Formats: sequence, C-alpha cells, structure tokens
Amino acid sequence: MATTVDMPQLGETVTEGTILSWPKKVGDTIREDEVLVEVSTDKVDTEIPSPVAGTILDILVPEGETVKVGTPMVVIGEVGEVPVGQPVEAATSPPARAPEPATTPEPVVPEPTPAAPPPAGAPVVSPPTAPPVPEPAPAASPEPTAPVTEAVRPDERRFLSPVVRKLARENDLDLSVIEGTGRGGRVTRNDVLAYMEQHPVPDTAPAPVAPPAPASAPASSPAPALAATEQGAPGEIVLLPGDEVRDLTRLRTRIGENMTIAKRTAAHVWTSVEVDFEAVERVRQHHRASFKEREGFSLTYLPFIARATIDALKEFPVVNSSFYLEQRKAVFHSVVNLGIAVNVVDKGLIVTSLKDADGLRLVGLARRIRELSEKARGGTLEPDDVTGFTFTITNPGPYGSFMSAPILPLPNVGILSTDTIVKRPTVVTTADGQDMIAIHPIGYLGLTWDHRAFDGVTAVEFLTRIKENLEQWDWRQEMS
Repeated sequence: MATTVDMPQLGETVTEGTILSWPKKVGDTIREDEVLVEVSTDKVDTEIPSPVAGTILDILVPEGETVKVGTPMVVIGEVGEVPVGQPVEAATSPPARAPEPATTPEPVVPEPTPAAPPPAGAPVVSPPTAPPVPEPAPAASPEPTAPVTEAVRPDERRFLSPVVRKLARENDLDLSVIEGTGRGGRVTRNDVLAYMEQHPVPDTAPAPVAPPAPASAPASSPAPALAATEQGAPGEIVLLPGDEVRDLTRLRTRIGENMTIAKRTAAHVWTSVEVDFEAVERVRQHHRASFKEREGFSLTYLPFIARATIDALKEFPVVNSSFYLEQRKAVFHSVVNLGIAVNVVDKGLIVTSLKDADGLRLVGLARRIRELSEKARGGTLEPDDVTGFTFTITNPGPYGSFMSAPILPLPNVGILSTDTIVKRPTVVTTADGQDMIAIHPIGYLGLTWDHRAFDGVTAVEFLTRIKENLEQWDWRQEMS
C-alpha cells in the first residue's frame, strides 16, 4: 500500500516550507528514518526522515518550490514496487509529431516518342511545350496547442509547476526565454520572479523608437551580460574595473526580503536611555571566576539586560504583542518568548527564540542564551529555535557600537539594542544626598518600536523600567 508524505509542521508558527533537495529519485529504495527530503523554513534547513521503508513512486513537489504545511510531497510504495511511468526527473516523451502532409507525387510525363522526320520540303513545326507542373502547396502549420505566453520546450513541460504556469499567464511571459536554475534546467518560481524584476513591464505609452545602430558597429559584438556604466537604472548591476560578482546566499536573500518588507510596513521610531551598570558590574566581578568554572563560559551583561527586560515586558504587555493592521487585530502574548539575535560569521544574523523566558532567572537565561548561540554557530538550529519570539534583543555592543537603531522583526512591535558599555565619569548621589563624580560603566539601550501599536510615552516608560531594574535591583539574589 502506498504512503503519501505531506509537508510536516516544522515549528509552532511555521506555515510553509521550501524543497531544497531530494536525495532519492523515483524508483530508488529508501529505508525508514533515512533522509527523505531537505526542507528550508525561513532561516533553518531541516532534513525530513522517511516515515516508512519502500520505493519512491512519485515526487509531487519539485526542488525550489514552496508549499504549505500539509501539502502532499512524495508517494512511497512497497519495497520493490515498480513506479508507474517514467521517473520524475526524466523528460516526458515529446508530443507526437503531426504527420507529414502527403505530398502529391509529381506526374510522370511520358517521354515523347520521336516523330518521324518530315518529308523533304515540308515546313518544320515545333512540338507544343508541355505546361509546367505546379509545385504542391506546403501544408498549413497547425495551430500551437499551448498559448505563446507559456512557450516551453517539449522536454520541459513536465517540470513546470502550476505556480510557474500561473505566473506566466498572469504576466504574459514567454517561459522559453527564462533560464531555469532547477534540476535539469527546470524553471522555478524564483526564476520567474527574478526575471520579472529584471524585466519590468513597460508603461502603456509607446516607447520611443531607438535609432538604428551605426553601420560601423561590428555585428558579432555580444551585448554585455552586466551593465558597465557608472550609473545604472534601479536594480541594474553596475560594474567597475576589478569588481567581482557573487551570488547571494539563501539566508542573505531572506534577510534582505524581510528587512525591506518590515521597513516599508511598520512605523519605525527609535528611543534610547543611558544606563549606569555599576550595580551589575559589581555582581559580575564578584561571581566572575566561580561562574565560569561552574558553567564553562563567561557571565556577560546580556543575561542581566534580558532579565530586566522580561520584567518590564510583564509590566507593559503591549510591547510584548504582535500587530496586524490589515486584520485590525493585536495579539497580546501570555508568555515572553525572547528573541536573541546571533551573528553567524559569513552567513548573517539569526534571531533565536528563547521559549518561556519569563519563567527563568538570571543563570537560566545565561545558559539558554549560550545554548542557542552555540547551536546557531554550529548549524544545528531546529525550526522551533528561530520561530515564535515575541520580543527581540540584539547585542552589537561587544563589536563597539555606540548607538544602534535596528529594524523590527514583524509582527513584533519592539526590538531592544544593547550597545557598548564603557567606563566614564558620571554624577552619582550618595546616601546622605551629596553629589559626586565617579567612574562607572555606562551604556545605552535603544528601543526601536512600532508607532502603529503604541505611543512614545509607553516606549519611554518601558525603557525607564529596564533602566531602573538594572541600576536598582539587588542582583546578588539572582546568582543564588
């Protein structure tokens, strides 16, 4: 009995996945729990094991396609079962050629029988010339069976998904001119979108007729693949001498798309406060050696800031919400799933999701932050590790930033930036009310927030609560 494997739910908030590769092809035998397919969900690539052993009978979703959770992906039959038809990656048989029109055979003209020579003195009469045999008219070409906007080579028809065909129809595209990057040169949805971006639909007004090329221009000179001018049109690649063109990684492309959408959608506002970290620093220095010996890593400022922020989010629940203007809804989350941005060298910034962070104290937060950071840098993150966060902290401070204004990760309405903490002179008030100058570790916290969700008073009060927590809490009790 055949088993159909659907796109699984790969995380609490994951709704779709992109097929990256099929290690097996139609007709191959697969063992139970052997890797069946590699799927990309947002910023994480996941290997899906086969739930059964058997033979791959049909692959329903080609590589490069994005489908919703629950969509059938592949059919697995019994071990040794022979797939019906040809393998999915084999080209389908081209449509039968139309029969060649029967050509009318040329009429056989009999050789003229030589006439007897005329008698002497008789006038010579030339025989009549035979009329020319007309050439048979060529058969009319049959009408194409597919519209021009979906022109494809016969051996590629099997590989065009309904999504690709729909895009072609809606945008009047000739698929035969689009270079495919899928297996066997198949045109994928991303190929069509990239082609549309590079070839925008012209205005309805007629374009001016370009002057003819000068006769002296060599006809064999190929057009450059990339623009070599110093000022190109929007989206046009501009090259300077010695430049190198590199393909964007899948993660870099996804980050770029998400950031562009977020910047265009949310009403970004930035607010900051100055924080005196003296109370935090004293506890850090006191427990520095014992903490590292016990936990195996250093105690940084980040867990302190996370702990103070979680407390403030409970006090200001609107900052721990998600905003949906189109539905005219706001979701106030019952728990704090804290997003922690991790820089993965040579790859990009990944926001990991620390689930139920409001149930952890300082040491527990430090452990989870460390664990997720190691998984991100080791490439072992799972879908749930990067989804479902309700508020985010990004930490560029260790790299030397003074003040940062990050972009919101929608649909969240707030993201906190922790910048460099350095020692500097500051005014402090003693217990008896006297002001004095002291050298304390001072830093800045910057909050990017969505003005659609709340107003400036809430943003300032939220930041002030974090500042007061960091400066006034007795942090020694958090270390016990």
